[in-house]
Amino acid sequence: MQRVLLIDDTPQIAELLTFGLRDLGYEVIPSGYAIDVEHLAARYEVAAVVLDCAVYDSSESLFDTLREDERHRALPVVIITDTPDEAVASLRARQAQRVLLVPKPFTAGQVATALGQLLDVGGSEV
Repeated sequence: MQRVLLIDDTPQIAELLTFGLRDLGYEVIPSGYAIDVEHLAARYEVAAVVLDCAVYDSSESLFDTLREDERHRALPVVIITDTPDEAVASLRARQAQRVLLVPKPFTAGQVATALGQLLDVGGSEV
């Protein structure tokens, strides 16, 4: 079972997504908005991170914080966003790798599919 760090700033969505991903075979470590994302990823030795913040800038900031840590430069990241065009442009400008976007509205199945693509194939560029 692969361990995933879920960062979501909406408790109800985090709870639903946690249950959904667990049902699909992932061990989920849920967290609210966490500026110490790199420490959480290291502490729990996660295989991937799922970021879902209501404001894309928050997800972007957490993504940057995670990537600044040498241990997590290649860690797979799924970003759930309601502004996919903006997110794609931002991540392309960063030359982000091993990251996939899931547009809102979304299902746990879509997030699990993105995680599977990143974890099984080794990633993708935006």
